[in-house]
Amino acid sequence: MSKSSFSESPEQVAFRAHCVEWLRNNKPEEAKFRLPSNFSLIIHKEQLEYFRRWQKKLYEAGLIACDYPKEYGGGGLKDCQRIANQEMRKVGAPFAANFVGLCQAAPAILFHASEDLKSRLLPKIFSGDEIWCQGFSEPQAGSDLPGLQTSAERKADHWIINGHKIWTSMGSHADWIFMLCRTDKADKYGGITFFVVPIREHLEKGVKVRPIVKISGVPGFNEVLFEDVIIPDSYRVGDVGAGWDVAQTSLMHEREAGEMTTPSYPNLQGHSSTFSSPSMLLKMAKEIDRYGRKACHDAVVMDRLAKLFIKHAAFRNLNRRSKVPALSENRLRLSLQSKLLMTEILQETYLLATEIEGAAAILSTGDNNAPYGGGAMLGYLDSFGATIAGGTNEIQRNILGEKVLGLPKTK
Repeated sequence: MSKSSFSESPEQVAFRAHCVEWLRNNKPEEAKFRLPSNFSLIIHKEQLEYFRRWQKKLYEAGLIACDYPKEYGGGGLKDCQRIANQEMRKVGAPFAANFVGLCQAAPAILFHASEDLKSRLLPKIFSGDEIWCQGFSEPQAGSDLPGLQTSAERKADHWIINGHKIWTSMGSHADWIFMLCRTDKADKYGGITFFVVPIREHLEKGVKVRPIVKISGVPGFNEVLFEDVIIPDSYRVGDVGAGWDVAQTSLMHEREAGEMTTPSYPNLQGHSSTFSSPSMLLKMAKEIDRYGRKACHDAVVMDRLAKLFIKHAAFRNLNRRSKVPALSENRLRLSLQSKLLMTEILQETYLLATEIEGAAAILSTGDNNAPYGGGAMLGYLDSFGATIAGGTNEIQRNILGEKVLGLPKTK
């Protein structure tokens, strides 16, 4: 029995065998264009369609939404999504196009939405037929999320939305947005309500999407503006004023996305990503001539690489621990730790990749002389977005200190 299958149920052993066989026999199509290393770097429609087609194949094969109830389009299995994710990572499979929908929108809808919304929305999230984005942050309410001011005013059985969301990944491609709106100005937390909005239907009819160019030189985030957008009350998720609680479900899943330990996570491994693991950096160090010798002959580089191997192993073990009930009672601590460590290890990994490449790392992705297509520097610059998104890492540390360790609030 393999290590992967140790202590697994007969159902899980059979499912793992299915995943291995299906992935062996269903290779991703070859792309004739550059593929991004993560969902937030999808720019062109052809890139989106490539990953959307792959997601649909995964879903039809039962490798996505494995653990969701069958009545909502899921596989009806138990604790099998992590197995699919493990096997997809092993073969470096492409990620799913609808990452935001799968890992953030779907859990909130499953646990809090009406039966009608679950039945209507979840199957198309799983298949990738409808792409989703998140509308939480605002220009004056980023890390202070409860300070949001986008309003939803009730008129009979409808709501009128006005406001401004920012840092919205996939906003320019999305069909739907799940968002927080203020429904009571007098109550900071209890005055927030959670909605789903079909923004594609409202483009130029109350919704405007404006791309934001990142430090890496490519778009990825967006501003989304709402002006008198009317939606029915049936698009409300949870009770009026309970949006903060619904958002916590979404944020908890987002912060755990490093190892995708819940039913909603697709594979995060980018098809064209060369720098996501220390093993690949070791391969680079053996191949690249830097300052007259191979990078692997530099003792400082190898010392830092050895430390990265240790950090990656520790992170994997942290996520293994999260699967043991007796060791994972404090889900808040584990999810915050996961998000914090994952993003900082990723950033450190990309930084070391640029240093292995040496001066050539400054060459852009459009330069034929750029090592590995310029992906190391692009990934490093883009990694700063990951340490900000979902609550800055500084905020994560504050929450860990105050809520988990019981330290006093900083002044």
